[in-house]
Amino acid sequence: MGIVDKILGRKPFDPGARRRFLLENGRITDGTIIDTKIDADGQELVVFVYTLNGVDFESADALTDEQKQRPGDYVPGAKVGVRFDPKNQYNSIVE
Repeated sequence: MGIVDKILGRKPFDPGARRRFLLENGRITDGTIIDTKIDADGQELVVFVYTLNGVDFESADALTDEQKQRPGDYVPGAKVGVRFDPKNQYNSIVE
């Protein structure tokens, strides 16, 4: 945590908290996987698109260990459930 974060009272980023919030409070829509990647930290990412109210959103999400056990569910072209924050539609994860 940097000095600016301490001054502004920002908490460290916790991807697990974000995922838990969306699983508990997020709305569900349909999405499509468009690509898979491995990031610099070695995490497997899926890039996906979904449409809300006629607006297309594109996002990426790191797969959980449980999701990695089902690799066929996250190939390009696969249909997936997407959970998103209704107050911030860019905040989303794949189910």
